[in-house]
Amino acid sequence: MNVLYTAEAVAVGEGRNGEIRSSDGVLDELVAIPKEMGGPGGGTNPEQLFAAGYAACFNSALRASARIAKIEIGVTEVTAQVGIGRVDDVPGMHLTVALVARVEGVEQSVADKLVHEAHQLCPYSNATRGNIEVSVTATV
Repeated sequence: MNVLYTAEAVAVGEGRNGEIRSSDGVLDELVAIPKEMGGPGGGTNPEQLFAAGYAACFNSALRASARIAKIEIGVTEVTAQVGIGRVDDVPGMHLTVALVARVEGVEQSVADKLVHEAHQLCPYSNATRGNIEVSVTATV
């Protein structure tokens, strides 16, 4: 692979209760286990960060899909929901992702096609494919 960019971050403290920092200093946040998982809350968490990254990346892939197809689109918005939980009889915690992509300026069938193509282009989709459940939905 011809690597174009490498992001680097460090986590210090107690993992999900601690601090995360990027090597360039742009990201510097407290992390805390969410109250829903028995933690104190009050900080971000890995699932929020993953959701934000996936949403941003998928939105870029969506817009690239439209450019490749030479389809004019309006505003796009991607919401990513990342769930964490247990699967019966499977050790450890597991993730699930639901993506909802809103594409203005096109009919539903076109939005569906663009979102499908974006799911093939997006590096996050490629990384998760076959590893975790990811649902993708288009709205107009």
